[in-house]
Amino acid sequence: MATATTHHLGAGRHFQFEGLDLERVIAHSGSDYIFTKRVRDTMGTGINFVDLTIVPAGSDIGVHTHQADNEEIYIVISGHGVMAVDGEEFPVGPGHVIINRPGGTHALRNTGDTELRMVVVEVPVPTR
Repeated sequence: MATATTHHLGAGRHFQFEGLDLERVIAHSGSDYIFTKRVRDTMGTGINFVDLTIVPAGSDIGVHTHQADNEEIYIVISGHGVMAVDGEEFPVGPGHVIINRPGGTHALRNTGDTELRMVVVEVPVPTR
């Protein structure tokens, strides 16, 4: 099994897509498989998790709603898609950062002809 590459930062602090043992999953009742790896699960340290995720051409992350105690941040590294956030759709591509609000509903569909790579970070937020 391949592991994330580490350098002088030490284990668990430097990651890259190449060499990861990605898991093949259907995300939130999406229409086809995506590939993802939770590289950091850091409950109690200011973030809930960090995932490296690949959405193949034509695949998607299905529509889903998060609890009010977290927000999820999508950082698009490569590829193109259409993001739906709280009923509004818009194109996304490399360099886009989408913040999915606490309690918000969102989805992502790869509309390009190559894979879409992104980093997903979930952070806790205080509930009212």
